[in-house]
Order: sequence, then structure tokens, then C-alpha cells
Amino acid sequence: MLNNKSILITGGTGSLGKELTKTILKKWPNVSRLVIYSRDEQKQFQMAQEFPESEYPAIRYFIGDVRDLERLKRAFNGIDYVIHAAAMKHVHIAEYNPDECVKTNIGGAENVIKACLSSGVTKVVALSTDKACAPINLYGATKLTSDKLFIAANNIKGKQDIKFSVVRYGNVMGSNGSVIPFFMKKREEGVLPITDVNMTRFNISLQGGVDMVLHALDTAWGGELFVPKIPSYRILDVAQAIAPNCEHRVVGIRPGEKVHEEMITSSDSFTTYDLGKYYVILPQVTNWNLEDYKKHFNAKIVPQGFSYTSGENTEWETVASMREQIKEHLYPDFEPK
Repeated sequence: MLNNKSILITGGTGSLGKELTKTILKKWPNVSRLVIYSRDEQKQFQMAQEFPESEYPAIRYFIGDVRDLERLKRAFNGIDYVIHAAAMKHVHIAEYNPDECVKTNIGGAENVIKACLSSGVTKVVALSTDKACAPINLYGATKLTSDKLFIAANNIKGKQDIKFSVVRYGNVMGSNGSVIPFFMKKREEGVLPITDVNMTRFNISLQGGVDMVLHALDTAWGGELFVPKIPSYRILDVAQAIAPNCEHRVVGIRPGEKVHEEMITSSDSFTTYDLGKYYVILPQVTNWNLEDYKKHFNAKIVPQGFSYTSGENTEWETVASMREQIKEHLYPDFEPK
């Protein structure tokens, strides 16, 4: 799929960008070019130690900010596929720095779309978040706006051969700033801070996120918002899995946090289809034939009023399964304590 193609990843030095890089270089050794676009020179320097250009001749490191349209246009020159992973993502930081969040997550999305439309890019996949579904915080609101911009971009492409789609998923296990590395560090102090004893979250591995992005690149017709079928976990189960002998101290929810996350609301149910491994929320108006799409993917409309939330999920991680996953995906020598 990606051999002889040029791919660019915005926010490419982040957790998902690095995992995408590893997967792409392994599965498609004849990829023409893989551009890592990000604004942090130190992270690019560190990533270049792991993926040196001398060993991976297709890789390029490109310093740039998604706020800078002209820089994006320069970077997108000759690129076939764009994966947009750059964002301000920390909920509480966005609450206290709203202008910066809007500039990056909304203005950056607009710039990526404009640069794609002016550069001959043919496929674009933008990363979303469960917090964009019925948002109560600024981060979620900016990502929902970003989702809408990318989906609507299919309506302004004219006759250009380009498809824009979005992937939305829950907490990526072990990603920067996520709860498992945080608890691993805090257990050394003997106390784990718990925001709310009832809190639940969706759970997906880094590889699961990568697989979903690649699925969208391969199959999207343009305008889809893909949602994975993934398990939930209870925050107390994660704490018990990591540090059963530590004190669990309730500290309260931070600004902008939910007790349970959502990925599909009941209002979305009228245009949500079950694809088997994934759900897909389609735009109300498509520029392709809906009946053809349903037949091609064997897509089944979900029941009216259907919603998909972490607190009412049908699939759950347990203390034992969390320990297995932590050992398999994050810390091979992990032992609870």
C-alpha cells in the first residue's frame, strides 16, 4: 500500500508518530519518502538516533509548525499521503492556554487542509480523540472543530483526487502524559492520586492506533470518521493492576475532565454504521453513493439512539488483563507492587 509512496506525519515525533514510523519502515521497506514534521528540534534529534537517515534512507526530518501555512506547503511538496497527528492535547493545559490550543488545533487543521489542496496530496487522515465527542472542555471542542473541518474538506476539493477522513479513539496506552506511565512513576512514592473512583476510559494500544490510521488510509472513500471497537477500563482497576500495595488518594477531577468518555453520541446514530472491527460515522451528505458504500463494506446502520461510551461498554479490561498488556506493550519486566 505504501511502497513507492511519499508520506508525511505532522506531530511525527509523538508517541503515535514514532510507532507509525516503526510500522511503516518495517512493512513497506520501499516507501519512497517518510517525512517527520514537528516543531520540537530536541525530539527530532532524539528520534533521529533511533531512526537514522543513514540506515533508513527514505526518512526525512522537517522542523515546522502546523500554524505556519507556508512551511506546510513547502513540506507537502511531492507528498502523496498526510497523517495529521499534531495537536495540543493536554486538557488542563488547554483550559489555561485557550488561545494557543485554538491556534494549533483549529488553525493548524485549516492550514493542513489548505496545504494538502495546494500540493497534490491524495489521501489525508486526521487524528481525533474521544474528547471531541460531546465535548465539555476546550481541547475536545477544538478537536471536534478539526474533525468537522477535515470532513467538510471533501466538499471543497473540486475535481482534485483527494480524500479526507478522520480516526477517533480513546486513551492510547502508554502514550505521553497518559495514566499508566504516571502511575508507574507515582507508585515509587507510595501514593497514587485518583481523580474519581467511578472514572472509566477507553483503552487502545499504540499499535491499535497505528492499525486504525493505516486502515483509514487504505479504505476511506472520503468523509468517514472511524471509531474502533475497544475495551474500557476502570481507573481503580488500573491502580490495582500497577500498585496494589499503594495508598489510593482521591484528589478530584481536573478542569475539563469527564468521569466517562464518549466516542459516539445518540445523535450520531442516524449516520453511524457497523463495519465489523470498526464503527464509522458518515457525513449527512456524501459525494459518493451511500448504497454502493454499504454494499462494498457490508455496512450495517446501528439502532437509532445507539451511543458508545466508556462507562456503558460491553467489553472491559480486568486487573489481570491490564497487567498482561502493560507487560506486553510497555514494560517487559513489569511486576505489580
